[in-house]
Amino acid sequence: MDVYPFSQFPPVYEDQVMPGVTVPLITEHINLSIFRTDTDFDWLYPERLQLISQKQWTPLAIARIAAGFLAEPGSKVLDIGSGIGKFCLTGAFFNPEATFYGVEQRHELYHYAQIAKGYTQLENTCFIHANITQINFKEFDHFYFFNAFYENIDRENAIDDTIETSYSLYTYYTEYLLAALKEVKPGTRLVTYQCLDEVVHINFKLVGASENSFLRMWMKE
Repeated sequence: MDVYPFSQFPPVYEDQVMPGVTVPLITEHINLSIFRTDTDFDWLYPERLQLISQKQWTPLAIARIAAGFLAEPGSKVLDIGSGIGKFCLTGAFFNPEATFYGVEQRHELYHYAQIAKGYTQLENTCFIHANITQINFKEFDHFYFFNAFYENIDRENAIDDTIETSYSLYTYYTEYLLAALKEVKPGTRLVTYQCLDEVVHINFKLVGASENSFLRMWMKE
């Protein structure tokens, strides 16, 4: 596994003319640097979370494509299992006309998502510390899902051991999500990454996919 060098981010710049005087950092410039590469983005987080980035969080390139499909003007987009908030923050930065919500049951990940939101000052994001069973899906317009349940059947690659995992929970959450998506209105957009082809059975039509088919875009009929 590739490991990125860890460093504190952002660096503190000092005025070259007046040593010791801190130069105010412009948020727009900071954000541009954060969203250049996955490595740049990872520096928002502690080293432990950086080291699992490639496996656990959506790549920036994928997030931009997915968010672009979901972000209709004025829409509310929900990331189901938002982790450290990478998809939501990326979507919010590149699509200011939409609002991105993330639901995450691990408090630590929710905590760092909140910190990253504060740092980037992206007001069109909102993170919710909850289980998906506590969410009313009808309050949102479109959805993103990156296989958040898979760690229940692949425990060796789980994020941590702070929550219970089991095959029965994988089945339960998958069935719960499908039931919730079955009730959303026609025209609802859904993006899945590396998962959940079952939505074809609840009247979601495939309208786009990446070359390797890992990223799929759906529309509720």
